[in-house]
Amino acid sequence: MILSRMARRPLEVVKGVDVAVVENVVNVKGQKGQLQHKLPKGIAVSVDAGQLQVSAVGNDSNLRVLAGTTRALLNNHIIGVSEGYTRKLTLVGVGYRAQLQGETLNLSLGFSHPVTYKAPQGISFEVPSQTEIVVKGIDKQLVGQVAANIRAFRPPEPYKGKGVRYADEVIILKETKKK
Repeated sequence: MILSRMARRPLEVVKGVDVAVVENVVNVKGQKGQLQHKLPKGIAVSVDAGQLQVSAVGNDSNLRVLAGTTRALLNNHIIGVSEGYTRKLTLVGVGYRAQLQGETLNLSLGFSHPVTYKAPQGISFEVPSQTEIVVKGIDKQLVGQVAANIRAFRPPEPYKGKGVRYADEVIILKETKKK
């Protein structure tokens, strides 16, 4: 069976990361924590000499796609347990502030009430300044989802650019109506 280009490439296991395949679950354990990935039917993972090889069992075209996706997800898990992921958010606007109280993030975003967001398990927040939020964790998908949830409280508006935005996000401002 012909696999996708991504699935054909073996995945290097970083030093300090242990990968174990038990039935159809891949356990990835490193210095920052542990993650699990349940393999879809028809996908097999083998570990030899510090390398992971993802292969498809069967002759279905969807399995080729799943093999490449599975390899990418396992790569994200290996990077997550060894280095971790971060996502930085910036608050732009007069009076927009962020405070950290324990594991709860308190945001003042121009509403009549403060917005609170409790960190899910596996996620930690840092607030280096009142207008910056750093979301950290080992699961890439969870870090991105938490950052998107915080951004959704007040997404950047197109006229002045006020709101919560990713640090690397570019907002194209619209021109206001002229008389």
